[in-house]
Amino acid sequence: MTQQIVLITGALFGMLAVIFGAFGAHALKKILTKEQLKSFETGVKYQMYHALVLLFVGSYFDAPSSAIYYAFVIGIILFSFSIYGLVLSDAKGKKMKFLGPITPLGGLLLIVGWALLIYNISQTIHV
Repeated sequence: MTQQIVLITGALFGMLAVIFGAFGAHALKKILTKEQLKSFETGVKYQMYHALVLLFVGSYFDAPSSAIYYAFVIGIILFSFSIYGLVLSDAKGKKMKFLGPITPLGGLLLIVGWALLIYNISQTIHV
């Protein structure tokens, strides 16, 4: 995986998190319940956290691990975007329940990404 791809992906997810956050805070605030808005914000927060991690990965490693990259990218998509889909479909009265089991799979991939990051960093530090 090239540094440039990792950095662009991190920046793209960061930009989208700001857009979705603003959308949630302004447009959705009027149509979502407090609980739904809180869930939507959780998706935005986790997306931003992991966008920042991708920026770190792209900056720290000369040749970032594809496994780390894909674990975080697929994890963000499955975790955050399934939350967005669940909240928005619930607000319209047509909850897409099939997305419910996808969210924890995304969370698991995010955890795997962190574990791989720990492993890769430990391999670069020589004491």
